[in-house]
Amino acid sequence: MKTKIIELDEVDSTNEYIKRLQSPCDVIVTAARQTAGKGTKGRSFVSDEGGVYVSALRILKDYDFSRAYSIMISSCVAVCKTLEDFGLKPTIKWANDVLVGGRKISGTLIENTLSSGNICRSIVGIGLNVNNDFSGGLEDIATSMRAQAGRSFCVADVRNALIAHLDESYSVDDYRGYIDWFGSTVKIIREGEQTDAVALGVDDTGRLLVRTDEGVAALSSGEVSLRLK
Repeated sequence: MKTKIIELDEVDSTNEYIKRLQSPCDVIVTAARQTAGKGTKGRSFVSDEGGVYVSALRILKDYDFSRAYSIMISSCVAVCKTLEDFGLKPTIKWANDVLVGGRKISGTLIENTLSSGNICRSIVGIGLNVNNDFSGGLEDIATSMRAQAGRSFCVADVRNALIAHLDESYSVDDYRGYIDWFGSTVKIIREGEQTDAVALGVDDTGRLLVRTDEGVAALSSGEVSLRLK
């Protein structure tokens, strides 16, 4: 059965809209603008008109929580594949931000519902800057497809490409292929404290492998944040 797609002009948050639907089936919600877009760890996500804002609900069966990383990996790679479709060269900043030209062009918020240790519902929310304009300091950390390519894009074409790629499954190797900063010194942020570390790689469960003065560690995105130097 083809996944139902709901297209909205404006909504508070596509993730929140899907939660209110309580749909028993897979569904995708898109919006031209969000008034209360959400990022990871409670951060707000600027969602003005000109971007692609998509949330996809997947109803899952016997999907062990230990595989949650694979949802994140496939989502990030789907964004990268979309950007490549339009001639851009993306990089993944662990765990789920996508950069172009060293600036954030997309973010992903994944909200999973558990039942008996399994993920039964997964909402993947993605914001992708297409023709967005930034001001107030955001231009130093954020970018758009238009800013990087020097031309505007058809938002509907980008949205449709992203939805198509979200229907695919991608591997950890696919994910690693979009990371060009292994071997570099990065900052690990835990509970407000920053530590320098050398990024070694991403393991098969999506954890970041780093080397610090204390040795090699495997870090979960729920425990720490990463800042590239």
